[in-house]
Parts: sequence; structure tokens; C-alpha cells
Amino acid sequence: MPISETSGLAEQLLRLTRRLQRAQKHHMEPLGITPAQARLLRTVAHHDGPPRMADLAERLEVVPRAVTSLVDALEAHGSVRRAPDQSNRRVVRIELTEAGQSTLRALRDARRAAAEDVLAPLNAQERDTLGGLLDTLSGPPGSRC
Repeated sequence: MPISETSGLAEQLLRLTRRLQRAQKHHMEPLGITPAQARLLRTVAHHDGPPRMADLAERLEVVPRAVTSLVDALEAHGSVRRAPDQSNRRVVRIELTEAGQSTLRALRDARRAAAEDVLAPLNAQERDTLGGLLDTLSGPPGSRC
């Protein structure tokens, strides 16, 4: 494939990604959660047991100070709470609250609504084709660049 075609595809993918991010942000606004806070909330939910702040920083690939700010905001929102580690009192773990579980459900609905906004022009067959292509491009689950 010529370089110009490849760069054209890359630009299309970037535009689509930005469009999807804008749609998600729009649907998340009523929840009072930023995209970064939503990502942290999902990370806490998918961690095996309540994670440490350091675990979150590593998983999110950010500095620990950034995690502290996100946790502070989510704690004020009522979505997470800090809890002492039972085996090491110097360690703080982050737990989802009931409100956090509810927020996660609302975030999933917001993400679905945003995807529906973006995918609305496609019929079912086109969506299936796109899904297959995206599976091929994204590689096996958990793979990274």
C-alpha cells in the first residue's frame, strides 16, 4: 500500500477516535466524571481486589501524583474510598463504593450511546464487517504497542 494511502487511513482512524472521544465526553458530562476519572474507575473495577495507589499509577501509566488527584476527585464524588491494607497499615487500597458501581453502569451506558452515535450510519452487516476488521487490527486482548 502506498505511503499516502496508509497515512490517509491513519488520519481517518485518528479523526474517528477523536469523534468517539467527543461523543463519550458529551454522554459522560451529566455523570460529573471526566474521561480520566472514568478510566481510573474502570481500572479499579477490573483489578483483582482493591488496588494500591502504586498499582493504579502503573496500570494507567501515570505518575502517582496524578492518581492521587483522580482518587481525591472520585472520593469526593462518592465513587471510591480509601481503605487501609489489613497486612500493612502503611499501604492504602482503593475500593469501589456502591455509588461507584452505579457510576460504572452509567459509564457503560454512556459509552454505548456514544458508539451508537458514531456507528448510526452503518447497517448491521457493515457493523459486523467493521467489528471483524477492528478485531484484526487490535490484536489479541491485552496486547500493546
